[in-house]
Amino acid sequence: MNHADLRKANLSGVNLREADLIDVFFARANLTSADLSNANLTGAELMSANLMGVNFCGAIVPDGWINN
Repeated sequence: MNHADLRKANLSGVNLREADLIDVFFARANLTSADLSNANLTGAELMSANLMGVNFCGAIVPDGWINN
C-alpha cells in the first residue's frame, strides 16, 4: 500500500498489523482504535489524523524509530 492517498478516510478499527505503509498519506483520516502493530509507517503523513486508541506496538513510526 506504499504511497496511497487515504486522506479523510474512515479507517476506524482497521487491522493493518504488519502492513507496509511507507509514505502513505493519512492526513485527517480516522484511525480510531486501528491496529498498526509491527507496521512500517516510514515517511507516512499522520498530520491531523485521529489516532485515539491506535496500537502502534512494534511499529516503525514515520521518523524511522521503532515504537516499543
